[in-house]
Amino acid sequence: MEEKKKTITEQYLPHEVIIQILLWLPVKSLIRFKCVCKLWFSLISHPQFANSHFQLAATTPTHRILFISKSNSSPETRSIDFEAPFNDDSASLNLNFLLPRTYLDLEIKGSCRGFMCLHCCSEIHLWNPSTGAHKQIPLSPNDFFLNFYGFGYDQSTDDYLLVSMSYETDFDDTISSHLEIFSLRANMWKEIEDIDIPYTSAVDAEPKLGLLFSGAIHWIAYLDDLQEDVIVAFDLMERKLLDMHLPEEFDGEPEYSDLWVFGEFLSLSTMNNTNNTVQIWVMKEYKVHSSWTKTHVLSTDSILAWHFSPLCSTKNGDIVGTDKDGTILWKCNDKGQLLEYHSYGNDSSRSQVTLYIESLLSLPADNAQA
Repeated sequence: MEEKKKTITEQYLPHEVIIQILLWLPVKSLIRFKCVCKLWFSLISHPQFANSHFQLAATTPTHRILFISKSNSSPETRSIDFEAPFNDDSASLNLNFLLPRTYLDLEIKGSCRGFMCLHCCSEIHLWNPSTGAHKQIPLSPNDFFLNFYGFGYDQSTDDYLLVSMSYETDFDDTISSHLEIFSLRANMWKEIEDIDIPYTSAVDAEPKLGLLFSGAIHWIAYLDDLQEDVIVAFDLMERKLLDMHLPEEFDGEPEYSDLWVFGEFLSLSTMNNTNNTVQIWVMKEYKVHSSWTKTHVLSTDSILAWHFSPLCSTKNGDIVGTDKDGTILWKCNDKGQLLEYHSYGNDSSRSQVTLYIESLLSLPADNAQA
């Protein structure tokens, strides 16, 4: 039967036309179609096809929201299409490659080109939720410090990079800092020497997840030299750090502020619990301080949340966000009016939440597993 399908397909459609049709299909469909015949399995599984598919879909990528609950037992992991009603398209994913583990310290360290970087139980894993491909990588030698983590891709070398900017304070208040990069191709950590790292966490807690935008990883950090909070960015191609000042009229506290991508712009949001509003700023010209513009002041009265953290915006401009514990997802319009919400946990649970792009891509390593 399989050989018959293959013969009929090739009889009516040239091989090149089959490829062009498949390249336009979503990842979810392609994974199912690998079972059609040996020809399609081989074609869809080929790295060149995966790369061509990703490049074609790059202009209109299929973003999804990933929830991973944190618990002692196996975590509940959900993938949500935020363009659809929240109850309509929720898929459960498994993290069996982490078993047996305790998940209380599970953290998402970054998302890039369809891969998630997960830190769990003194291990780091890279995982493609769409295909199940995964790979364990070694910890940084300085993982026990306070770390700014980020995960990205250097297109000049076709390499995935995990970045760790860490620091610790000695008893005499001397700060020891390190900037390290893990290269998937080299399969090793390398510390960048002779670089000034005058940054510490903007709040007295673990630094927040780094935001990948425009080929750089961004964090909100405290700049010791100027004694002010800034956005620090690490350029993945040039291997350099740079500072970007916050908007001059920005008065938010870093603890209640987040970096995200609003449409096509680097964006900064902050929650004001005094008047229950969220301010949204966008940098309309990247790296140009004067281009910071306050675009929204949203009332959160209808959301009834003491903390609202925007994650993304839909194609029609609605804003999707979550609470501080990552258990409730809200969607509101650009006036702050609640459109829908859904809970993905209980009162005692906490979740890790981030965006990812569906892709068929594999890692540049021979020992990546599927």
